[in-house]
Amino acid sequence: MAKQNTVFKDAFNRCLTTLAETSALPSEPELGQALGVSRTTVRAILTRCEELGLIAWDKRRKTVLRAPDPADYFPTEETDSLAERIERSFMRRILAGGAEPGMQINELELAREIGAGTTSVREFLIRFSRFGLIEKRPNSHWVLKGFTREFALELTEVREMFELRSAARFVGLPEDDPAWEELRKIEAVHREVLADIDRRYKEFSELDERFHLLVHKSSSNRFIIDFYDVIAIVFHYHYQWNKANARERNARALEEHLAYIAALQSRDLQQVEQACRLHLKSARETLLQSLP
Repeated sequence: MAKQNTVFKDAFNRCLTTLAETSALPSEPELGQALGVSRTTVRAILTRCEELGLIAWDKRRKTVLRAPDPADYFPTEETDSLAERIERSFMRRILAGGAEPGMQINELELAREIGAGTTSVREFLIRFSRFGLIEKRPNSHWVLKGFTREFALELTEVREMFELRSAARFVGLPEDDPAWEELRKIEAVHREVLADIDRRYKEFSELDERFHLLVHKSSSNRFIIDFYDVIAIVFHYHYQWNKANARERNARALEEHLAYIAALQSRDLQQVEQACRLHLKSARETLLQSLP
């Protein structure tokens, strides 16, 4: 049922994108083929569109009444696949803090937390282990490992290439793309955290991962998006071991994010590149300073 619900929500969001570009929707078989879902799911989508006042549905005629608002879409986390939910839970566990070299990760505990099978969790961990940041141990245990200065330098170089390309793609997104609304929400949270930085500075890690992943996803490149996993792990759990000046460091990074977000919203490529490079340079320096 959960899988079917995820399929419905994902297809519904994609239908709204189609709806925003037309005055009438095609037939049910055509819509089902376009969305890659069954006719039953198509009818559930049309029913919800009608309930939200998006369309007038009279048998074969499906007239668009209004363009969809950001609030009409299901949140991204509700449309994620099982693999994406496993990844998000794993990342949250790491980014929440307290991760140090030698920290153990138990497959069974992670599976219970997510509500997934241990086989699916194990497959994710095996895939992630190719980056050399986790290592398999007996009895379904994994451990986090450290890394060298050379590894960090190579990683930051690749990160800059990927993020600059993704940021350039982001500014080219259409105005009604849900990514812009998500960016506005992220901006609002940044301002809330900064306004209460003494108490909330530890929230930066998850907020940073949310912001940069949004930028990377705009690349529509599976390799760039997949690579962001290792970037997030390195740039957060590793320098968490050195907690000196964490409040000041996170406050500065939040300010840099806001400048970066403003540049994206301006759609000025020169401003975007300047803000992106400045922030990545700062992140690189912070990472290198944390290394022993």
